Amino acid sequence: MKWIFLATEDELSEKVGIRLATEAGLEIGQCLRRNGFGYLKSRVANFCQMAKQAPVLLITDLDRKQCANTLIDDWLGNHEKPENFLFRVAIREVESWILADQEALRKLLGKKGQLPHRPDELADPKSAFLSLAQNAPKNIKEELVAQRGSVSSQGVGYNAILGQWVSESWSPTRAAERSPSLQRTRQRLLELSERLKKT
Repeated sequence: MKWIFLATEDELSEKVGIRLATEAGLEIGQCLRRNGFGYLKSRVANFCQMAKQAPVLLITDLDRKQCANTLIDDWLGNHEKPENFLFRVAIREVESWILADQEALRKLLGKKGQLPHRPDELADPKSAFLSLAQNAPKNIKEELVAQRGSVSSQGVGYNAILGQWVSESWSPTRAAERSPSLQRTRQRLLELSERLKKT
């Protein structure tokens, strides 16, 4: 069996998870998503049980937590994490993984703006991305950036535009060169794929 469950916070993280799993030679059997991390945190015990039957890849954002291990320990509590439960944390948000592929990002956003060399070190990767998107071609900017006075921090086409871009243009290999947290996730997925080949 080489299919896995994918549990994510949002649509963009789901697209990234699918891309990473596909790269590792894994197939997504089912996507588990409700908006926000609350759903994921509340279902950790369920994911541990599911991982005993089929592998589970969970991707969440570190956000304001001190470090990934602190977040994982907090969420797991007394539950023991099965070997096939890949609990991966984007530092600090999945947008840091997005920002790490500078080649593809330039094609999407254009040449204006300074791209971060170490996106994992940004305090607010999503904000940094949206600042760069302010200088994007008009049609892209209008989709990614929220209109003035909007309650949302992002444009209505944010997930659709970036989701398609992740599927078609974003390179995990290039991005991993600038994002250690992404590189660790890719490595764990490759290890999982190799284990499944032997079962």
